[in-house]
Amino acid sequence: MDNYIKIFKALSDMTRLKIMWLLINIDEKICVSEIVDVLEEYQYNVSRHLRILKDAQLIDEVKEGKWVFYYLSPMKEEFGDLIQKAICSIPDTEMTTEMMKCKRRLTMRENDIDTKEEGS
Repeated sequence: MDNYIKIFKALSDMTRLKIMWLLINIDEKICVSEIVDVLEEYQYNVSRHLRILKDAQLIDEVKEGKWVFYYLSPMKEEFGDLIQKAICSIPDTEMTTEMMKCKRRLTMRENDIDTKEEGS
């Protein structure tokens, strides 16, 4: 039962719920600095929120070079799938600004990668 309580507590914060919504709907890994830009939160707060989501086993991280990217944890149980479906059911209209910022920010990442490859 403790696991379920931890998940609900993790999702009871608006910023953490927004992070989860973005991860579900963009279907891509994202790093702290990108989340900071999208949600206009301080880096310390975003890192803290990510740690809580990770402790609840809702997200995982992977280190790629100097960057740490966060992504949704694979759901092993029906409960996890239901949680993701519930988050996904939040209307896009509630997250329009954040989604636009996120798409713009991810485009910047792609442009940075293209620029680095051209310089190689």
